[in-house]
Amino acid sequence: MKKINKYGSIALLTITVAVFTGCSDQFLEDKKLYGSFNGTTIYENYESADNRIAYLYYIMLPSATGGSDLTGSMGDMPSTGTSDQYSKCTEEYGGISGLMNPNSPLDYETVTDYFNLDNNYSPWVRIRECNDMIEGVIGSESLTEHQKQLLLGQAFFFRAWRYYLMVMMYGGVPIIDNVQNPIIGDSEGIHLVVPRSSTKECIDFICKDLQTAADYLPARWESENKNFGRITSGAALALKGRVELLYASPLFNRADDVTRWETAYQTNLAAVKKLEEGNFGLAYENNSGKNAAGWGKIFSDYIGSEGGGGTVSEAVLVTLYNNVSPAEHLQLEKWNGWEHSLRPANAGGGGGMTPTAEMVDLFPMADGKKPNDMNGSYDYNQELFFLNRDPRFYRTFAFPGVEWKFDSDDLKSFGEKGQLPYGINGYTTGNNYKLWNYCWYDNVDDRNSNSKSGYAADCLGTKNTGIYLRKRTDDLALNSNPLYIFEKTSGNGFRQSAAPYMEIRFAEVLLNYAEAACGANHFDEAVNALKRIRKRVGYTDNCGLDPAIFNDRAKLFEAILYERQIELAYEGKRFHDVRRWMLFDGGVGQEALKSTWKLTGFNGNTCNYLGVEPLNGQRRHRIEVYAKNFIAAKSNNVYNEDKTIKETYDELWNKRPTALSLTEDITCTESADDEITYADAKVKALAQFYQEHFKRKNLSTDGNDETILPTFKPYYYILGFKKNAMQNNVSLEQNIGWGDYWRGGADGTFDPLAE
Repeated sequence: MKKINKYGSIALLTITVAVFTGCSDQFLEDKKLYGSFNGTTIYENYESADNRIAYLYYIMLPSATGGSDLTGSMGDMPSTGTSDQYSKCTEEYGGISGLMNPNSPLDYETVTDYFNLDNNYSPWVRIRECNDMIEGVIGSESLTEHQKQLLLGQAFFFRAWRYYLMVMMYGGVPIIDNVQNPIIGDSEGIHLVVPRSSTKECIDFICKDLQTAADYLPARWESENKNFGRITSGAALALKGRVELLYASPLFNRADDVTRWETAYQTNLAAVKKLEEGNFGLAYENNSGKNAAGWGKIFSDYIGSEGGGGTVSEAVLVTLYNNVSPAEHLQLEKWNGWEHSLRPANAGGGGGMTPTAEMVDLFPMADGKKPNDMNGSYDYNQELFFLNRDPRFYRTFAFPGVEWKFDSDDLKSFGEKGQLPYGINGYTTGNNYKLWNYCWYDNVDDRNSNSKSGYAADCLGTKNTGIYLRKRTDDLALNSNPLYIFEKTSGNGFRQSAAPYMEIRFAEVLLNYAEAACGANHFDEAVNALKRIRKRVGYTDNCGLDPAIFNDRAKLFEAILYERQIELAYEGKRFHDVRRWMLFDGGVGQEALKSTWKLTGFNGNTCNYLGVEPLNGQRRHRIEVYAKNFIAAKSNNVYNEDKTIKETYDELWNKRPTALSLTEDITCTESADDEITYADAKVKALAQFYQEHFKRKNLSTDGNDETILPTFKPYYYILGFKKNAMQNNVSLEQNIGWGDYWRGGADGTFDPLAE
């Protein structure tokens, strides 16, 4: 493993700030700001002013394992790929989100508050921090103009970022661009009460801040060993492009105004060019490796990849971590918990994350076509779901019969007997770990039931997810110097990880550019961007794309959204893609909320326009692979004193074929007389093992039963304010479709679609 004590000055400064500033809920009473220093001197020295900027990175960047739990406790954290309440609204995870439960409709009493949170998460506290820094730097008499621009560019970016997160959910919000005096005084607090601005005014304000940031900041910082992770001009333009894409999308652009698409197109094109100027790009674009090995590396390769002089970086907006061990009286450690969440329990991980059967089934085939596409080269067999798939499939999911190596020493002393499968496949170190998580049953009735789970092999027992999420793993087979420190005695497993989290990566910027180009009728550019995404993982020529997309705007839009669903899977982007395209119901019936909200563009129904099924009403499932030929007790193996196996209930453990290393060609072809030819003998052996011994079961996920039909209500697309937010601001108008506290619960009057 690689011990990461720091990621340059930005990461070190954020740690320092965390140690020496602290946080106090009394900051308003004390008339102090979070992270503030002596206001009369802090901005008269570049290093101390930069400490203040570092504090913004510490409090504003998203967490790698963050997301919304609909309680507001993590309210300003974007979804980042976990099974949060946003992702449970999509195909990615099962379970009923609070946003999809028709039996408990949300209102202004129960809706999540992203507007008026406590001081730990309040967007207004963070905006105030940005305003303080902007005013302090502008007013400095000692800083040079160049130093001011570097500091201001970062502060303007973070102010825009925080406003974007609110506008994305609510539409227009109050714009506060100065440090308000919290002392009520003679005005009786009236000066503190700011009404909502229109959505367009907020979009313009955000984009102005981001353009200023882009003008002030470099395309790539000098001394990258100290400055990796800082905001660049390209990052500012990338976020501006994301904001304008949101405003051009059906959620806010019901009439499909092409000028909005053109604006987003121009900005995203500028973002791509500026990022490439700074040597950002598709990491490993010219070195895809077998089964997207290069693509799989980008989530731990925080310094970039070969190509372009060896410094091409995928990371546009990145949260940095370290793997520093805890020290008494200090809080220097900042660990990324994603790796621990991914790893199976019998590898010392947190137990794994469970993708849905629907996600497994929708990934493309090896020719780039959708499963069961009549023009495709491969037939999709759900029982042999791992055959002939898009290269990214193998870096997104893990299934019975694959290696998933990790960096560890001798594991024999790890845990109690029966906790790890010693003696079965010789898992004496993480370097020879194989995932064999098939199940067996102790009776036929349960085995035949779609509501019963089996008992998993290799001591997983009931701690089994069926198919495991593998996306963003720090795989020892890909990275020989991983960023985690494996702890077998403390129970931390993989928790001590320094893997970065990319909130925006270059591939997303390309996809934003493609979507905006499509909307603005620049079809060739959109298609070329899609090809570039696919060629990075090994596709060639036309990359399996439907020829119809070259001349059909709707089909091209659908192809881009499908590519986003695959490329950005489990990165926290799908919910907002579904939301801005109104794919829960196609946007039908919006005129019931207000007549001018009717979707007049996109043929009046985005789902029909794109040719996709609405998400409302779709239940999700998880895959279980179970042994179909034997019944046995649900029990762990019995071990000898040396932890070699003495007795097992698993009749297949000594029949297993060699697990796939993912360096194989995992394809096969079928002749006219149904003869199957495999490209690799190991793949053939695994496929035949599946056919002889396994069967697939799709289990309903928690909450997805016949009594609950997942439903996202039409007025949820643009959220309303919670009651307490209105109580604290008498001028705060409620959104149409939501009850207004100041109107006795009557419908709100603010129109987030009005310009």
